[in-house]
Amino acid sequence: MAMKIIQAECTSCGDCKPVCPTSSITSKAGMYKINVDTCTECEGEFDSPQCLDACPAGESCIVFL
Repeated sequence: MAMKIIQAECTSCGDCKPVCPTSSITSKAGMYKINVDTCTECEGEFDSPQCLDACPAGESCIVFL
């Protein structure tokens, strides 16, 4: 599975990008996106997705696919 950033809820703070252990989060023109091909939802490494934990908007912005 993977995570997805809901663009309408994203404030483009960038807090999610540096905490992603697989470097699956990229930004372009202030918009953040998660690469579904490389996102692991941090399974096996952490108790929860690190991007979700770091996001100030939380589950309204970053969701499970």
